[in-house]
Amino acid sequence: MSILSVHALAKYYGAQHIFSDVGFQVARGDKIAIVGVNGAGKSTLLKIIAGDEDPTSGQVSVARGIRVAVLAQEATFTTDRTLREELDHSMRHLNALRAEIASLEDALGDTAAPEWEARMERYGELTQRFEHAGGYDIERRMLMIVAGLGFDERHLQQPVAQFSGGQKTRAAMAAALLADPDLLLLDEPTNHLDLAALEWLERFLRDWDGTLIVVSHDRYFLDRVTNRTLEVAFGRLDGDYPAGYERYLELKAARLELQLKQFQAQQEFIARTEDFIRRFKNSTLSKQARGRERRLERLKEGWQGGSGRVERMIERPEERRKLSLDMRSTARGGDLVLRLEKLEVGFALARGEHRLLHVRAAEITRGRRVALMGPNGSGKTTLLRTMVGELPPLRGVVRLGHRVTITYYAQAHEALRPEALIIEEIRRVRPSIKEVEARTLLGRFLFSGDDVFKRVGTLSGGERSRVALAQLSLLEGNLLVLDEPTNHLDIDARQALETVLNEFDGTILFVSHDRYFVDAVADTVWMVQDGTLEFFDGNYTEYVADRDARAARLARAAAASAPVPAVAVAAAPADDERREERRRQRRLQAIEAEIARLEAELRDLEAEIARAGERGDVSAIGRLGTRHASLNAELTARYDEWAAAA
Repeated sequence: MSILSVHALAKYYGAQHIFSDVGFQVARGDKIAIVGVNGAGKSTLLKIIAGDEDPTSGQVSVARGIRVAVLAQEATFTTDRTLREELDHSMRHLNALRAEIASLEDALGDTAAPEWEARMERYGELTQRFEHAGGYDIERRMLMIVAGLGFDERHLQQPVAQFSGGQKTRAAMAAALLADPDLLLLDEPTNHLDLAALEWLERFLRDWDGTLIVVSHDRYFLDRVTNRTLEVAFGRLDGDYPAGYERYLELKAARLELQLKQFQAQQEFIARTEDFIRRFKNSTLSKQARGRERRLERLKEGWQGGSGRVERMIERPEERRKLSLDMRSTARGGDLVLRLEKLEVGFALARGEHRLLHVRAAEITRGRRVALMGPNGSGKTTLLRTMVGELPPLRGVVRLGHRVTITYYAQAHEALRPEALIIEEIRRVRPSIKEVEARTLLGRFLFSGDDVFKRVGTLSGGERSRVALAQLSLLEGNLLVLDEPTNHLDIDARQALETVLNEFDGTILFVSHDRYFVDAVADTVWMVQDGTLEFFDGNYTEYVADRDARAARLARAAAASAPVPAVAVAAAPADDERREERRRQRRLQAIEAEIARLEAELRDLEAEIARAGERGDVSAIGRLGTRHASLNAELTARYDEWAAAA
């Protein structure tokens, strides 16, 4: 059943064309990703669907009775309400249902009333809707959502206007999820979420039975949440693929390959036909030559033959301009690149120290790609700034290896001067570079023509990121230290960065929340846990699989070591007590059988994950890891049931 219809949408800002002739249908239960480069019009399309912006032409039709909730990229709150009050406001439809149900309950007492049957039917409809929306369990649901998004009960009493930008985005997300919409529109929902909140949101949206349209550059998130992909490119809807992100890439590549083959085959046919016409137009074969010439003219005009089949020119598949990166290290350093010894990082304040992170010992050897991950505010950026010498350590030592030169990419691009021109920033990093060389370099970073004379302060976040990366490519250190290098970059730019980092012949230490990027680049994970570092040899997906496997083993060990509850036998139990005891024993036996089945399935799954790891099959590890987490959660629930029944 279609709940949303988008027909022939076009959008212009003045003379600037954003897109045109965009149309598609959305069925109930679809989980749709909208992808495309920065500036393609993804967020604009979402705003038009939400009714927050008008199209230049075309229309959006939403089915009757469909509730829509929207999470904008930048959340704003105009009232002084607390978080609890904002969440209550988002659930006002439930309060309205509750009030109508209560009114009907009073009226249903008069069974002789002529409207009694109609009221009873309405009462059944409303109670079903109320139950489906979680109305009978709304307090627990609210606390579960706010906890999943990183809030606790003290945040519920704080005015949302006092929250940070990231907290406001998460508050808006909680309000959108609690509104129980039929259609949820999310614009970059993973911004400002740490790993725990990201994983929670993915599980929530996978299990949620509503309809979703999401704009995001987080490929890991898209692959786990969506089942359909719309690509906006070249000012139009360039593809509608019935698949999540990874499968979309495969389908798109196959489609482009087919289009290119068809184009090349038609070009070869045209060349042969034109050659025949030139050679035989004035010969005994002139009649055939004129016939072929007419056919060629019809082809170029898009002629429809008697069979109804339209023959037309096939255009060469369009290709977007892509970021072209090149990074080289200056010189080969020693085998030991970096060593941390009894390191404590944080800030020295007037009233004492604020320690964020303690590292007893850690080292990085040449050629490693280390991803530093962990919760927001856990000290990742502070650790990087201490390593590169921007902050002094509270205690301990940072030792660089022999001939190691650091190149640092700051998350907020603090090194860029807002008043400077782009080309000046490039020449500041390497004064010897000539203007024509600087312009050629910037062209590879998608700055062409007079773009190179824009002031840095006027650039978008993505443009500033590209300037910082262009500077980075000129510095030629053999240890890259990168703080959130994918921020503000679209998917194409992220893929280009992944490629160049994988070809880089030095060592890399980077902070990133982009789990797809981490999987593509990292061979080691440093995970911040409770103020210290946990070290793992592998990428993020492998880390998660290992983490869940360890949790499952601990749960099994805890269950195995739990004392078997003794069955108290009464001297002369009553018949109803004996029946209750038999029911309880049967229930325990059923739960124990289910636990045994789940444990066996987990063991088999762990063996599959191990085999996939040996093959290096990242896709299989991700799929199996997701199933492992689901099974582990189910097993934990069965353990809880067993404990309650025992």
